[in-house]
Amino acid sequence: MNALIVDDSKPVRSILARMLKALRFDCHEAANGEEALALLTQISRPDIVTVNWHMPVMDGIELIKRLRADPSSQGLRLLMVSTEQDQDRIAMALDAGADDFVVKPFTEAAIGQKLIDLGICSVSHVATSVVASRTPIRVLIVDDSLTIRSVLATTLADDPELQVVGTAADGQLGLVRIRESIPDIVLLDVEMPVMDGITMLRELRRIQPRLPVLMFSSLTERGAKAAIEALVAGADDYVAKPQGSNLADVATRIRAEIIPRIKQLVPRRQEAVDVSGGRVATVQAPAHSPRVPRRVRSEKIAAVVVAVSTGGPSALADFLPAFVSRSSVPVLIVQHMPPVFTSHLAQRLTHICNLPVREAQSGHVLAAGDILLAPGGLHMEVVKTGSAVSVGLTTAAPENSCRPSADVLFRSAAKIWGAGTLAVVLTGMGRDGFQGCEAIVAAGGDVLAQDESTSVVWGMPGHVARAGLADAILPLSQLGVEVSLRLKRRML
Repeated sequence: MNALIVDDSKPVRSILARMLKALRFDCHEAANGEEALALLTQISRPDIVTVNWHMPVMDGIELIKRLRADPSSQGLRLLMVSTEQDQDRIAMALDAGADDFVVKPFTEAAIGQKLIDLGICSVSHVATSVVASRTPIRVLIVDDSLTIRSVLATTLADDPELQVVGTAADGQLGLVRIRESIPDIVLLDVEMPVMDGITMLRELRRIQPRLPVLMFSSLTERGAKAAIEALVAGADDYVAKPQGSNLADVATRIRAEIIPRIKQLVPRRQEAVDVSGGRVATVQAPAHSPRVPRRVRSEKIAAVVVAVSTGGPSALADFLPAFVSRSSVPVLIVQHMPPVFTSHLAQRLTHICNLPVREAQSGHVLAAGDILLAPGGLHMEVVKTGSAVSVGLTTAAPENSCRPSADVLFRSAAKIWGAGTLAVVLTGMGRDGFQGCEAIVAAGGDVLAQDESTSVVWGMPGHVARAGLADAILPLSQLGVEVSLRLKRRML
């Protein structure tokens, strides 16, 4: 069977080619509509053409229209694969002549199911390929300690879902290993000779901006500062470096703390294959759409409250500068971190925003322009005394296994500010902030959620989006701008 993949993104073409080759397709690639038309005159008639929407020179809609107007292309199966999610836009593609539509990001099973629906592949053919494609997560370990490398490699190798594909004693060698073979995730130490972890990370983000990186750090003052630098530089998460003279205890910590983080940062592409009823099960998230506002809001926004976890420091470094310099309301942030870390994060964000970002203090009376970060280990809430609103910090029991918890802050914000509350839920594991968003929506407030494709982990924002609590689900690059626009429209 033959396939033509038309997409201006080389990584997307490579992913689709890998999926289709697993289904025994011979694949050809084009970067835009014009290249595709030229290639179709040179290759055997393809059984499937996947078409991206937005491309230079000639976009996908124009390509589809031209193919449908060409008698020699009649009956050609055209599958639109695009980031467009709006139902009207999807209908536009189908009206133009696409046979079906897949929303990016996609899974092997999602593509396979479309091939079944289009009559190109059988259920058994796709199911066999999906099972075969469930390969282990490929891990690269970069650490200058031979002992740590050895115990990590041995412990990870005991897990059938993981495969250690290489080790390196410094950042420079780590980059060489990645150029030789790209892993699914990198475990990266901070302090190393020749090239330290943060230097390697910055270079890695230049050549592999989306490759997951899990940093090691110690829970010391020095280790916390280095971890914050790494997280802001683009590390996806951090974990305390396994230490101790008893290797069995170290291995137990690796299994309890590091392996779960790896699997959370690199979800298995296929968790189940179900061919009953002639369908292949997919792991795509349920359909979600922004909440339809009951009315046009005119209430003045009184405060912005933010929930964020895994991937947070880097997300905050992008999100906050887009609006805080023009903000006339307080901004309160819950980032899941230990106590030592949050003070360093506040300092780093102060430098990035060129405005003071402070750890919140109990009793602080909120003022316009405040940017406050919940201290690690303490819940942050807002309380009202007379006409003043101040910060309260408590050591109440963790919620959602978190202290600080976004739910605590969000519920108090809904109670104090009601419809004047603007909540933003950024990347993070779990569902912290979900119940708080329910309270904010019930009070008439706004909720914005980060989209899946730009989230390190689409847990917290995903729960909010799937429940229909979000007014808008946006890429990280657009969230700060959206907050700024809403503040401007509804100024105090």
